[in-house]
Amino acid sequence: MRAMVAAASRSETHSFSKDNQEAIRLLAGLGVEGDAHLGVTVKHRSRVARDPSQPNLRQVHLIHDELYDELRAGGFAVQAGNLGENVTTRGVDLLGLPTGALLRLGDEAVVEITGLRNPCVQIDGFQDGLLKAVLDRDEHGEVVRKAGIMGIVLAGGQVRPGDRIRVELPAGPHRRLERV
Repeated sequence: MRAMVAAASRSETHSFSKDNQEAIRLLAGLGVEGDAHLGVTVKHRSRVARDPSQPNLRQVHLIHDELYDELRAGGFAVQAGNLGENVTTRGVDLLGLPTGALLRLGDEAVVEITGLRNPCVQIDGFQDGLLKAVLDRDEHGEVVRKAGIMGIVLAGGQVRPGDRIRVELPAGPHRRLERV
C-alpha cells in the first residue's frame, strides 16, 4: 500500500476534535495555519501553564488511520480528526519511526518527528473507555502510546487527503520515540 494522507484537519479553538478540511497549509517553524496550536512556543494549555516559553515541539499531530480501524473494530465510533490530529496517515508505521525522521507530505511540506503524543483523560471525555484503548503494553510491560506522534514543520506547503507521504530516516543510531 502506498503511504498517503487520509485526512487533513484543524481547529481554531482548543477543542478536542479537529474538523476535516479539503486542505491544510503547514507553515515552516509554526505549524498548521488557522490551528490553535500554531506557534513557535507551546500552545497546549497544560504546557503553557508550566512554562509558556518552551519551544513548540507539537506543531503538528499525526495519527495513523489504522488506529481508527482498530478502535472501530473495538466498538468505538471514531473517524479522522476526532482525536485532535492534524494529519491522518495511511500506510505509514508512525509509532515505529525514530525521533528526527522526516515525513514529506505532498509536494512541499516536510515535518520532522519530535516524539509521541501522551494521551490524556480528555480522550475518555470524548468516548468512555477510549483512553484505555489507545494505551497498551509491550512484551516488557512498558506502556505503548498509540494516540499518534508529534512534529515540527521544517518546510511549509499544502497538505491534502490523497497526498503521497515519503519517509526519510535520520542517520543512525536511531532514537526511539518518547513523549513530548
